[in-house]
Amino acid sequence: MAEQAVRPSDAAQGAPRRSWRTVDIVVTAVLGVAFGVVFWAWGLLWAATGPAFGAFPPGQAVMYGVWLLPAVLAPLIIRKPGAALFAELIAGIVSALLGSAWGSLVIVYGLLQGLAGELGFAAFGWRRYSWPQALLAAALAGGTAAGLDLVNYYPDWTAGWMTTYTALIVVSTVVIAGVGGIALTRALAASGVLSSFASGRSRV
Repeated sequence: MAEQAVRPSDAAQGAPRRSWRTVDIVVTAVLGVAFGVVFWAWGLLWAATGPAFGAFPPGQAVMYGVWLLPAVLAPLIIRKPGAALFAELIAGIVSALLGSAWGSLVIVYGLLQGLAGELGFAAFGWRRYSWPQALLAAALAGGTAAGLDLVNYYPDWTAGWMTTYTALIVVSTVVIAGVGGIALTRALAASGVLSSFASGRSRV
């Protein structure tokens, strides 16, 4: 039984194993909770640094990528359909429970951003978990977040500001969530903590 619990997943052999194990659920939930705390704290930093961008509010978007990291990191580690959605949604719920300045709306953000990140891996049939998938997932999640912000908070901005804000969010997300997600996965794999996952036995 123990051998079955930690054996390489079929994804490492070319055929993705779609069913979730208990360890997959637990680790994804832990990632979601941990990032929920990070989201809440990042919201405080966002508010504190807001005045520094008073002359050009769209510029603050360079900080945005942190909020999209679970949508890329969780799939890279777990390698199962739904990992991006699960982790990002849990993070949004925890952030809301901790008293996010944006209230329960962050749960909707978590849901939609997670779905967008999921598409980056779904486009490859959830069979590949490397640079193209991570960067695509990050870009899609970032674009979704930008669209939500422009509708909910900045509908009166000029077209130029909207375009700049969207571009900066996508770039921030690609760098922080895309590149950062790959780097974090590799670091965790090198430490040995991902030995129960295919991501711990193959290079992303």
